Amino acid sequence: MAFRIETRLGVIVVSAALVAGAQEVRVRHHHWHGGGIGDLRVGNDGISFAEGQKKSHSRTWKYEEIQQVELSADTLRVLTYEDQKWKFGRDREYVFDQLPKGFAQTVYGQWRERLDQRFIAGLPDEDVAPVWEVPAKLLGSFDGSEGMIRVGRDRIVYQTKEPEESRTWRFADIENIVSAGPFDFSVVTREHHGAWHAGWREFRFQLKRPLPEERYNELWRRLNASRESVFIQSSVQPIAPGH
Repeated sequence: MAFRIETRLGVIVVSAALVAGAQEVRVRHHHWHGGGIGDLRVGNDGISFAEGQKKSHSRTWKYEEIQQVELSADTLRVLTYEDQKWKFGRDREYVFDQLPKGFAQTVYGQWRERLDQRFIAGLPDEDVAPVWEVPAKLLGSFDGSEGMIRVGRDRIVYQTKEPEESRTWRFADIENIVSAGPFDFSVVTREHHGAWHAGWREFRFQLKRPLPEERYNELWRRLNASRESVFIQSSVQPIAPGH
């Protein structure tokens, strides 16, 4: 059985038992024109979706078959390796919206410990214990959003009220941090964005309070120490018995 969550009058209702961390919800598969309602299942091995009688819209992916999965409070985006010939070979993205309230935070709690850099958390980690925090504005091409940057022991959180603008970056998700001055701070990641082309993405913030140089330097050292530790652990190979 799966862990099914339904919304009735805005309340999350559990209608089956928890088994092996798997859960199932009713969502909308966003189409070019409109969308279709179906069952989205998130398990330990992958993600699947069944859209009523439309078997052609149903899919099952193991996590290693997914280029990137982006989760926000209301939307789940799954970028696959499927080519779209009518879009000149652009990889196919599946968008599921109308997620039940509370579902995203539940799945985030599962994925933050299991998935690698291909997981994009477009929502704030509510469990982060900030070492320090600063109010900031995230700069955009045409406009921005205002919120709070919270720096924890092993992650950076940007929390805002603007839909899909919040972010949580584990240190392992971050390629670099940059500062051009006490009121400037950037987080650089490698992710698909916009037209879903891979590349560097910079989240640049205008800080509302100055960031002391020693605090920035301390964060930079912790970030790089964390990445070196992950690299060393991944490089160590177990020695076979007798060698």
